[in-house]
Amino acid sequence: YHLDIPFLDAVNGTKQRITLPDGSTLDVTIPAGVNDGQVLRLKGKGMPGLGEGPPGDALVEIGIRPHPVFKREGNDIVVEVPISFDEAVLGGKVEVPTISGRVAVTVPAGSNTGQTLRLKGRGVKGKGDQLVKLSVMMPEKIDDDLKSFVEEWKKSHAYDPRGKLKERA
Repeated sequence: YHLDIPFLDAVNGTKQRITLPDGSTLDVTIPAGVNDGQVLRLKGKGMPGLGEGPPGDALVEIGIRPHPVFKREGNDIVVEVPISFDEAVLGGKVEVPTISGRVAVTVPAGSNTGQTLRLKGRGVKGKGDQLVKLSVMMPEKIDDDLKSFVEEWKKSHAYDPRGKLKERA
């Protein structure tokens, strides 16, 4: 049998009812942390044995549907979290989704896109971590105040963010 389940059910574990070809139903316990393609063996729940033999085992292959926010890397959960320009510069608390609910996370001042924050023990089965990848998002419209502030700031604080790239190339 093949059973597709939602991402969060695979990570947290659940019970699922499946309908067998003969019309009967079977409750399947999905263990927390099951992997995509993993096969669960249900002893004695398969087809009847030959002659008077006992029934065989039911093999249930698990398929995991992707989640729109979370990705899984081993026992770690990865989520990309957009932060504002001012949160990147000044730091602050932001709300972050986890597989068990939302938590407040402190973004360090001076954060950059691609920087990763680690939430220990918030991964699969409490073994892994949650990795929060920051992505700095500029405002959709740059107003005159922000533009003039950055122009003034740039005059005395110029830097080359691609300097190391030039050295290596």
